[in-house]
Amino acid sequence: MTDPRVARAAALIRNVPDFPQPGVQFKDITPILGDISAFRDVMDVLAEQALADIDVVCGVESRGFLFGAPLALQLGVDFAPIRKPGKLPSTVVEEHFDLEYGSSMLAMHTDAVQPGQRVLLVDDLLATGGTLIASVKLVERLGASVAQVQVVIELTDLGGRQNLVEFGVNDLYAMIRTS
Repeated sequence: MTDPRVARAAALIRNVPDFPQPGVQFKDITPILGDISAFRDVMDVLAEQALADIDVVCGVESRGFLFGAPLALQLGVDFAPIRKPGKLPSTVVEEHFDLEYGSSMLAMHTDAVQPGQRVLLVDDLLATGGTLIASVKLVERLGASVAQVQVVIELTDLGGRQNLVEFGVNDLYAMIRTS
C-alpha cells in the first residue's frame, strides 16, 4: 500500500517539457513547496526514512537545499551545502562531473564535514547519478562517509540507482520513483 503522503506529493509534481533545454522533461517540485501540508508530509517521510546515527545532512545545490536544510533541523543535526563553483566564500574542495545534458562542478567548504562523520546526502532528484556521485566524492575527500542518500524523485529509466550502487552507495531512499 502506498503511503498517502507520498501519493499526494507525487500528484503535485509538475512536468515541464524542454526545460532547461529541448528533450529534457523537467520535474518541477515547486507545487510541493507551495502546499505547506504536502511539504510537511514530504519532510516527515524523509525524516522517518533517515538512519538514526547521522551526524550531518549535506544538501546538493540547489533544490537539495530545499529539502536538506529543513531535514537537518528536523533530525537535530548540522547542515552543510554542496554548491556550484564560486558560490562558497572560504576554502573549498571541488569535483567535476557529467550531467545528462553537459558537465559541471560542485564544491564544499573544507570544514563542512569532519573526518569520521556519517552524512545523509539529500537532493531533490536522481537521474543518472552524476551529481550525487560527485557529492559522495567530495564528502569522502574530507574524511567523512555517506551513510545514506535520499532523493524526493528518482527517474528510474536513467540508471542512476545502478550507477550509485556500482559506486558503493549502499543505502538509497527514493520517495517517488517515476520514469
